[in-house]
Amino acid sequence: MSNVKLLTTLAVLLSLGITTACKPPLPPEEQPAAVEARQKAEEDAAKRQAEEDARRRDEEERRRRAEEERREAARRAEEETAMQNAAAIALMDINFDYNRSDIRRTDRDKFQAIAAFMKAYPKALLRIDGHCDERGTSEYNMTLGEKRAVAAKSYLVGLGVNEDRLKPISFGKEIPKFTGHDEKSWLYNRRCEFKLQ
Repeated sequence: MSNVKLLTTLAVLLSLGITTACKPPLPPEEQPAAVEARQKAEEDAAKRQAEEDARRRDEEERRRRAEEERREAARRAEEETAMQNAAAIALMDINFDYNRSDIRRTDRDKFQAIAAFMKAYPKALLRIDGHCDERGTSEYNMTLGEKRAVAAKSYLVGLGVNEDRLKPISFGKEIPKFTGHDEKSWLYNRRCEFKLQ
């Protein structure tokens, strides 16, 4: 009986050995090292894709911002050109009678045009330059030029222009517009000029 047991045991062991020996090995892609390598490669690929997507988004955002800045610069340039063109038409000199700083009736339409310009371009700032003719002392004419510039400012404020947008300054007789020594030249030199700042 012991031979039968021995044979049975041997048969069982042989069948186990054959089963184990005949079992095919795991394919390389299912071996643990291969699985880890595949997972790492997939993670690396996902990371690279995420970085590429982020780079593309940043590039798109930079392009979008650059385009917005370009459009804004073009809009500002167009607005500036329009303002300069309107200023060339509206900002005309006004003149004063000899030794006077009050606004002449003949210049009131010019003031209306200047006020309309200032209302149409709320960001515009004006310097009002007061000038005099060559007669009188420099000191006297500096004071008179200032009175003329302040009178022009006050008139514009009365037409609804914010006084913070107007800066009066006097040049006295230092910058004549005409060099003649006659009444016509003196009239043109007794003036206020309006200049964009």
